[in-house]
Amino acid sequence: MKIHTTAIISDGAKIHESVEVGPYSIIGPHVEVGEGTKIAAHVCIDGHTTIGKNNNIFPFCSIGAAPQDMTYKGEDTRVEIGDGNTFREYVSIHRGTLKENKLTKIGSNTLLMAYVHVGHDVIIGDNCIVANSTNFAGHVKVGEGSIIGGGTNISQFVKLGRGSYIGGASAIDKDIPQFCTAVGNRVRLKGINIIGLRRRGYAKNKITEVVDFFRAMESSKISPRSFVDHPEMMNEYKDNEIISQMTEEIIKSEVGLAPFS
Repeated sequence: MKIHTTAIISDGAKIHESVEVGPYSIIGPHVEVGEGTKIAAHVCIDGHTTIGKNNNIFPFCSIGAAPQDMTYKGEDTRVEIGDGNTFREYVSIHRGTLKENKLTKIGSNTLLMAYVHVGHDVIIGDNCIVANSTNFAGHVKVGEGSIIGGGTNISQFVKLGRGSYIGGASAIDKDIPQFCTAVGNRVRLKGINIIGLRRRGYAKNKITEVVDFFRAMESSKISPRSFVDHPEMMNEYKDNEIISQMTEEIIKSEVGLAPFS
């Protein structure tokens, strides 16, 4: 274990022998860190926080701090982080609250660039890229493979579907279905993330159907929720797995769908 002499590791912390901890970093008593993880200088990891293997945590990150929630009274809530993530300078990740599952969670192989803030009870999936100075309010959910441009702000309880692509400096207060692109303040749906679908190996005809489905909803005089509730409009898409999942997201949305451009 390579721990700098100025680092403070509390009794009770479980640190794998291969972990590196840089100067002046502080690790609390309820923290677990998996093998191969590198913690740079001036990092603070607190609370009931579990960090997996081969993560790279840059200087001045704060992980597991108490949530910015007026109802939080010091309960033993958690942060869980998977494997192979990179957190650049000044990333902050707050632990969960009793309002949901007491958990803030980040998957594996995700990149959070500098100054990203992850609020309480946020769930971010695997293989996401989040650019600089993006802010996640409490309870936001982000599907795997999503890409979020820098300077984006995301309101409470918003859901971004897997493979979504968000342009920089967006303000998001409504849900974004999977594999949709969106941008703006306030955010508006722009189209389908065709490149993301191709990278996942979906057949060309299935991707074309997804684009047609999006355009049909966009041009319809009724809302997306009403559109997917009409069997005659959905019949031609019934065998497309992606559209079925998008439809389910639209039906279950609690904050509503972002409007079309």
